[in-house]
This record gives sequence, structure tokens and C-alpha cells, in this order.
Amino acid sequence: KGHYLNVTAPTPEEMYKRAEYAKEIGAPIIMHDYITGGFCANTGLANWCRDNGMLLHIHRAMHAVLDRNPHHGIHFRVLTKILRLSGGDHLHSGTVVGKLEGDREATLGWIDIMRDRFIKEDRSRGIFFDQDWGSMPGVMPVASGGIHVWHMPALVTIFGDDSVLQFGGGTLGHPWGNAAGAAANRVALEACV
Repeated sequence: KGHYLNVTAPTPEEMYKRAEYAKEIGAPIIMHDYITGGFCANTGLANWCRDNGMLLHIHRAMHAVLDRNPHHGIHFRVLTKILRLSGGDHLHSGTVVGKLEGDREATLGWIDIMRDRFIKEDRSRGIFFDQDWGSMPGVMPVASGGIHVWHMPALVTIFGDDSVLQFGGGTLGHPWGNAAGAAANRVALEACV
């Protein structure tokens, strides 16, 4: 249970001011919208997080403006690589299920790009050549957006046990209340792994 304070701001100075505030109140994780905030700003914030012992959660706000049209824009696969290069600890990756559903094979491809040190060519997943990330740290994929306890078997099949599963409304919307929703998610996860 927790909250990621969004430090995305119109200027780097304001972004760092917000990050310092989050650190001051004991937040272990901050959030940044790396597309709207900018890639260079994201790298600076990732370095700041390392220096200050905090995690950086990456939101992908505005990605659909760039990656949904097959005739122009920037594919999310490329945006994922940019994020891995610019820094961040976890990134919303899409889920295949829930309200952020998408193409299963493409989603598995960018999950591989986020996590794996070496990615073998797999054209079915949009990986067109072998990719060796060397010592470049990986990024933890995050599933969220309309997911709930009934999605757990699919989520574990898609993501394995090396991911972040964020259940907002899927926990809060449980008919017996928040605590029952959290317990249901935990029991379902343990049953699936």
C-alpha cells in the first residue's frame, strides 16, 4: 500500500523541489511522467533518486498521442528503450487485460526489453534483432488500469513474478470493502504463483 508523489513539473527546478519534499516526508518512491516531463529531465531525476535512495516510478502519460497510430509517431517499443536508457525503476507497460489491454505479443516484447539483459530476436514480439543491454539496469514492468482479482491468472501468466501489479479500483471496488479487496488480491496472487 502506498502513494507515488508525482514530481512532474514545468521546470527542472520545480521538479527537484517536489522531489525534495517527497524525500522530506519519507516517501520511498516518486513518480515522473517521462514523456511530458522530458527525457533529459527524467535522466536527471533518475540520478537524483539514486543519490537519495529513492525509487523512480515512471508514468507514460501522453504515450497514446505518439504510439497508437500505425502510420506515424513513435512505437511504444522505442519509448520503452528510451526509458531504459534515461533511467527509471518501473514503468506502466500495458497489461493485455483490463482497460489498458493491447496486443499480447507486442506487450510481451516490450516487457522483455524492460527486464532482460539479453533479448533474442523474436519478430512475433516486435524484436527485430538481438539486443544486448550489457550492464544497463532493467526496468520493472507495471500492470495497472482496470485490473482486478479475476485477472490474476492472466497477469501471472503474462508478467510472471517479476513485476508490479497495481490494483486501485480493483481493490477499492470489492463489494466487502478495501481490506477484503486487498486480501482477495493477495490470496489470488499466492494461488497463481
